Parts: sequence; structure tokens; C-alpha cells
Amino acid sequence: MTDRMDAIEERVAHLTRTVEDLSDIIAKQADEIDRLTHRMAMMVDRMAAPDEGGAVFTDQRPPHW
Repeated sequence: MTDRMDAIEERVAHLTRTVEDLSDIIAKQADEIDRLTHRMAMMVDRMAAPDEGGAVFTDQRPPHW
């Protein structure tokens, strides 16, 4: 019976470690997604302001039209 309990405890320890590792990975991914979302928003803002050297969207007419 103790062998079985030891095996169960060992398995729970491994599963706990795996969950903690996955939690760390998810937290890092969330940070990276937040950083990339912020950078993308800054790029869109720059592109939306052609007067400040940004690009003109193709669905907008150039100012000389």
C-alpha cells in the first residue's frame, strides 16, 4: 500500500511542477502579447497620422486630390 501511495505522491509532485511551469510560460506569453499589442497600437497611430511622417492608408485619398 505504501508503494502505491509513494507512486501517487510522486506523480502529484510531477504534475504540480508541470502546472507551475506552464503557468510561468503563460505569464510570459501574456506579457509578450501585451507588449506587442502596445507596439502595434503605436504603429497604427503613426500610420493614421500622415502629417507627422506616417504612411497614408490605401483607402484614403491623398491630400492633393
